[in-house]
Amino acid sequence: MAQQLKKSIGLWSAVSIVIGSVIGAGIFMRPASMAQRLASPLLLLVVWLVAGIISILGAMIYGELGAMFPETGGPYVYLQKTYGEFTAFIYGWSTMAVINTAALASMAFVCAQYAGYFVHLPHFLPGTELSLKLHIPFVADIYPLQDFGVKALAILILALLTFINYLSTRYGNAIQLIATVMKSLALVLLIGGILFSGKGHVANLVTNSPDFHPGTWLLLAAFMAATSGAFSSYDGWYNINMVAGELNDPRRNISRSLFIGLGACIGIYLLTNLAYMYVLPIGKMAGSSLVAADAMEQVLGAAGAGFVAALIIISAFGATHVNLLTNARIVFAMGEWGTSFRGAGKVHPRYNTPGNSVIIIGVWSMLFVLSGSFDILADMFVFMSWLFYGLTAVGLLILRRKMPDAPRPYKVKGYPWLPLIFIAFTFSYLVITIYNDITAYSSGKAPIINSVFGLVLTATGIPFYLYFQRKSGTHEK
Repeated sequence: MAQQLKKSIGLWSAVSIVIGSVIGAGIFMRPASMAQRLASPLLLLVVWLVAGIISILGAMIYGELGAMFPETGGPYVYLQKTYGEFTAFIYGWSTMAVINTAALASMAFVCAQYAGYFVHLPHFLPGTELSLKLHIPFVADIYPLQDFGVKALAILILALLTFINYLSTRYGNAIQLIATVMKSLALVLLIGGILFSGKGHVANLVTNSPDFHPGTWLLLAAFMAATSGAFSSYDGWYNINMVAGELNDPRRNISRSLFIGLGACIGIYLLTNLAYMYVLPIGKMAGSSLVAADAMEQVLGAAGAGFVAALIIISAFGATHVNLLTNARIVFAMGEWGTSFRGAGKVHPRYNTPGNSVIIIGVWSMLFVLSGSFDILADMFVFMSWLFYGLTAVGLLILRRKMPDAPRPYKVKGYPWLPLIFIAFTFSYLVITIYNDITAYSSGKAPIINSVFGLVLTATGIPFYLYFQRKSGTHEK
């Protein structure tokens, strides 16, 4: 019998994975661009609340599926059970080849970038940095030597986390728990320090910017665009499903950890935005390049910037670690199911970890660090993530009919209406995103159509699927 991964993740470690996956660097940057689009403090809070509620609906869907199939790989397994090997492989390919590895590179880069606030990082002379250029048609020019010190530190961070997760899942869980606790305490200090400082104005919470235009279609478009920013900050809640096979009592703890973790994140995000707006009017907030630093500067002066830099380092480091830990499990599941390299699905005989899959994800992410083209990749990440969220939600409806008698320790409340609301919102979001991307490309504001390019990159997995099918001598039935 093949060696299995140990069940070493308890409820509170699972909760820390949810919170650690969700809270990264987005909450320290995204609110400024969202404020610029909405020009209303109340609408800004509504957007964060709506995005949180939609994420809760998604968590309910993933909670039922995770309790039905408490296996390592999570969404990969659900899509395989619903649609077959092809759809599952395309999902796994998209996460492995571009989406999650690019997100990991981006998080590690942010962590290293803010470490430069405290430590001088080496760099090449400006002319030398641009001397080496790699041109990717229709995407971007890549300068591997640019920000060399930051990239080197980001690669070192990824190498360290890859090594730790290769050696021990338990050590990885411990790091995640510590990072999440530190991040949460720092956020509590930020929120409390601002709200109880007495240096803000309650009127800021209800006063719109002069740029606010109610009752127009532009406001609806702005609301949906701002929601995209909130979604990117909430993204990652489903990571707990990827390690379901390593949870103690997964049939109960998947749904419990999702609701506890996401509920905490919604509360933290709302309070953090309230703190920002208390000391920064919505118009000033919209023009901020780093809203968290500007808000803390109102309270602590120049020392506030250092506090925020340390907070971002902790948050980005924790998010990098948990995404490496969880996303390696998709590669592991693909190898275990035989739809990818068999070696990726092997458990290390000594360390009892998915060692090979950890190395694959870690090394591929390190290569993405050298590209530096994170903005384009981040936009594709959010779009493709929600495409597969929608497919998984539809899969819940299919499995209710396809497997009516299967054990369901947890069932979605309000079925089928709440899943249908989630599906409708997801469909609307995808359509509006494609429309906005095409509009931005047509007007020259974007070099590519991000959502369409994400679909094209995902489709590059088709030849690999055919190769693995031919190599294994199996065909999907």
